[in-house]
Amino acid sequence: MTSATEFEANSEAGEVPTRLRPAGTHAPQMVGQAAGPFDVPAGTSKDPSLRDALVTGLLVIYPTVATVAAIVAGLFLASANGT
Repeated sequence: MTSATEFEANSEAGEVPTRLRPAGTHAPQMVGQAAGPFDVPAGTSKDPSLRDALVTGLLVIYPTVATVAAIVAGLFLASANGT
């Protein structure tokens, strides 16, 4: 069973006692930290760019072309077998 008493840790002189944050708050974020490899760098525009359109087109077109090429190669190999 737990009690609802306040707990204060005894620390050495000059140290501030460690306090726990309430569960509903978030940790403070670092200001001025460089973006990591998977973070969006600050100052990027929200509008789609030509690069976004090209990458999206590549992601759509490449699987389609690869599927058609695999079907054509399968049909070619099936006809070369004599069936």
